[in-house]
Amino acid sequence: MKAHEYQAKQLMAEFGVPVPRGSMARTPAEAKKIASDLGDKVVVKAQVHAGGRGKAGGIKVVSSPDEAEQAAQKLLGSKLVTHQTGPQGVPINAVLVEEAIDIKRELYLSIVIDGVAGMPVIMASEAGGMDIEEVARTTPEKILKAYVSPGVGVRTFLARKLAYGLNLAPEQMKAATELIANLYKLFQAKDCSLAEINPLVVTADGRVLAADAKLNFDDNALYRQKTVEALRDIAQEDPLEVEAKSKGIENYIKLDGSIGCLVNGAGLAMAVLDLLRQEGGNAANFLDIGTINDSERVVRAIGIINSDPDVKAMLINIFGGMARTDVIAQGLVTAHQKMEIKVPVVVRLAGTNVAQGNKILDESGLKLIRANSFREAAQKAVAAANKSQRGVS
Repeated sequence: MKAHEYQAKQLMAEFGVPVPRGSMARTPAEAKKIASDLGDKVVVKAQVHAGGRGKAGGIKVVSSPDEAEQAAQKLLGSKLVTHQTGPQGVPINAVLVEEAIDIKRELYLSIVIDGVAGMPVIMASEAGGMDIEEVARTTPEKILKAYVSPGVGVRTFLARKLAYGLNLAPEQMKAATELIANLYKLFQAKDCSLAEINPLVVTADGRVLAADAKLNFDDNALYRQKTVEALRDIAQEDPLEVEAKSKGIENYIKLDGSIGCLVNGAGLAMAVLDLLRQEGGNAANFLDIGTINDSERVVRAIGIINSDPDVKAMLINIFGGMARTDVIAQGLVTAHQKMEIKVPVVVRLAGTNVAQGNKILDESGLKLIRANSFREAAQKAVAAANKSQRGVS
């Protein structure tokens, strides 16, 4: 789960991470009032769950409350398209109006979980700003790393080492050391998967501030983070993913292909995506339906895939272990009874109760495309999607 910048900065401020003065506005009039309270020159920032806002026109520096109102008027209610959103963009329903700060240096600071090391890692760099990804790709030596043992936390010497690595002035060392330690406290206390400040700035008057802020949270920990869960903005999420979660389908992710996939097991689901690509197609979604023996849940999952206008063919690839293929087959038959499925459906069943599952499909009278092997199923799904896209029945 992601937080907006204004939400992230509120949390950072609570944990002692210095941020610029500012407030969130949902109307142009509110933006004008905030700008008037802050002073003449302010920054109006679109609040969306995507990076690259500056290059996409989502951040405006203005010189008066009236200009702040005008900037908010243009942004609010529109959609912002960045390199992270895709061509459809994301809606702007709020803006952050913040004091304009005189920036002397732009740095980078973040905390993520290193899955290989099994612990959080703090990353810092002198080369902060919009192109940090390019820095990581071309000059990785410019990014400092420090691993943190969860049982110990950030010791002062570790935070100080990172601050020294940023080549800060002696008078800024104490503030930077405290900022790094406090950011980790936030990361741990709120079950974050990412805490990023880019840029972390040094101002002309010597302050060290989080000029931008990004927080992502571990979805599996939200049950114990109710205040964090309340920050969720479903308007920023894909509507099909929101609908899937509301129907108890947790492992659905919308992708940009044309073949809707229903698979049991995350590993097999990933393999399906790879094999479809290898055969010349692209998946419209990732959907690991898991180990289930509930045909109604199969119906709900098929309904989500069927409601995606990008889907030109459907691939159901089940390798039953604890999951019973006859339950999947019955769910597919029931789905056809409950809804109109216009796209071709490719089915491959293997494993537990496969004879019973195939019998259910054989006796259903449905016009399904059957496959005996994984690769055959992928090939037939790609062919069916290509025919649908050309309008061939």
